Amino acid sequence: MAFTIHSVEGGYIPSWEYHPCSAITPVVGMALYQNAGNLALASGTTKPTFVSMTERTAALTAGDIIPVVQVNEDIIWETEWSAAATSIKRGQKVTIATDGLRVTATTTGGVARVVDFDGTAVGDKVRVQITGPDPSAGG
Repeated sequence: MAFTIHSVEGGYIPSWEYHPCSAITPVVGMALYQNAGNLALASGTTKPTFVSMTERTAALTAGDIIPVVQVNEDIIWETEWSAAATSIKRGQKVTIATDGLRVTATTTGGVARVVDFDGTAVGDKVRVQITGPDPSAGG
């Protein structure tokens, strides 16, 4: 599973953009952010600003151009839990898994607000809105 568009407020279709990436092996639905002019894997408390729309079998050369969709708060993303999320409630913010394809059950510094979920076991589907860190949580 990866970050896929579940719904978009207003019903518009997000356009693809083309940006240079770092030496990553992109997967469709991988969370990315801009780092020193190139897209890099977003994980943990790093807020994704783009989601990959391409998949490669080997690492790209830094500066290679890939298609992405820009992340904004109008988009609800569907992905899955990378860890059991039995204590997570709707509205809490969780972090991005180290693979950049799923969310964790860690709330400290979370950047993905849980909108809904089908269950709390590893691999269960969860829908999130990518937001910035919660200033009241010190992040």
